[in-house]
Formats: sequence, C-alpha cells, structure tokens
Amino acid sequence: MRATIRKIGNSQGVILPKPVLAQVGLTGSEVEMTVERDSIVLRKPKKQVRAGWAEASKALADAGDDKLTWPEFPNDDDAKLKW
Repeated sequence: MRATIRKIGNSQGVILPKPVLAQVGLTGSEVEMTVERDSIVLRKPKKQVRAGWAEASKALADAGDDKLTWPEFPNDDDAKLKW
C-alpha cells in the first residue's frame, strides 16, 4: 500500500487507514516510533513498569488490607545496634 506524505503545520505526516491500524492492534492515541535501518516503525506502546501500582496500593490501604505479609523478625545482633 502506498500513502502520501502531507504537510501538517511545520511537520509532515501520513494518514493511516483505520483498518490497517485495527489489523495491528493500534487502537489508542499513542504509538512508539523508531527508525530501524531505512524504515520508520510504529509499535503499540509498551505498558509502563509498575503501571497502576499506586492506585492498587491506595485501594488496599483504603480497604485496610495493607498489613505486612511477613511478620517482622529481628536479626540476632539487632539489640546491640545503637541508633
């Protein structure tokens, strides 16, 4: 398939047909763009590491379910330490 490069303000762009985007699963508003050899490659964005963790932690705390999984246990020499 050929596409036309169009002027968009001070930049240039290509209009991607909706069926092509759907075929590769690009349904959101963002893509990851890289240049590989002599090609421009668009990919679905990778999920951020720890995405949603803050909201999940807050939900656990709000529900009162944020107690320690492992009980605290001291090291043998902790009593000798001075803080």
